[in-house]
Amino acid sequence: MCLKQKRGRKGEDIACKYLQRNNYTVIDRNFRCRQGEVDIIACDEQEKELVFFEVKTRSNLKYGRPSEAVQKTKQNHIISVAKYYIYKNRIKNIPIRFDVIEIFLNHSNNKINHIKKAF
Repeated sequence: MCLKQKRGRKGEDIACKYLQRNNYTVIDRNFRCRQGEVDIIACDEQEKELVFFEVKTRSNLKYGRPSEAVQKTKQNHIISVAKYYIYKNRIKNIPIRFDVIEIFLNHSNNKINHIKKAF
């Protein structure tokens, strides 16, 4: 596994722990299909919504904010994956939303920025 993949996996692990501490139930991770991949699928227990998360992890801002990497093309892929996931699992009458979680890795502590209804 290359450094970029390790960083991404670490960011997803941090995001899952964050979500569990904040009243989310993680249902699936790295759900893949022909249309693409979704990093985390979780249920927001407070809002009673199914949430599809894109997690972006960075150790610096050399290439911009992590959320800036979730451009329209990536958003469309995630929406297509979500539609397939909903169809495959016969999910009905549950509101959904799309969030982005930015993880800033730092040697002393990590910063998390949860962007609700990102797209």
